Amino acid sequence: QVQLMESGGGLVQAGGSLRLSCLASGIIFSGNAMGWYRQAPGKERELVACISSGYKTKYADSVQGRFAISRDNAKNTVYLLMSSLKPEDTAVYYCNVQRFLLCSSGDGPRYDWGQGTQVTVSS
Repeated sequence: QVQLMESGGGLVQAGGSLRLSCLASGIIFSGNAMGWYRQAPGKERELVACISSGYKTKYADSVQGRFAISRDNAKNTVYLLMSSLKPEDTAVYYCNVQRFLLCSSGDGPRYDWGQGTQVTVSS
């Protein structure tokens, strides 16, 4: 059974930073691409960052240059370092295993969602 456990969210002022973590179990972590998604109130869930099994990364335009995704295969954990945060980054953040290996356009989540972690950025 695949389990995804996100943590690290909180309340931060605009311009601040947070690091999110996601522990994945029930999969061969190192062989999968991992994605971070977010869902703001009233909006659809969107992919913001992806990291392939080969450590190639891809970002949504809205977070390019501000967010950094990384992974530690020994810990089955994927991270999202968020810097220069803006109020529009406020959302619940989720991780998931990607369906495909290479962070391709049009890719999406493979499994059910975890509980997510709330990020709130105040102005």
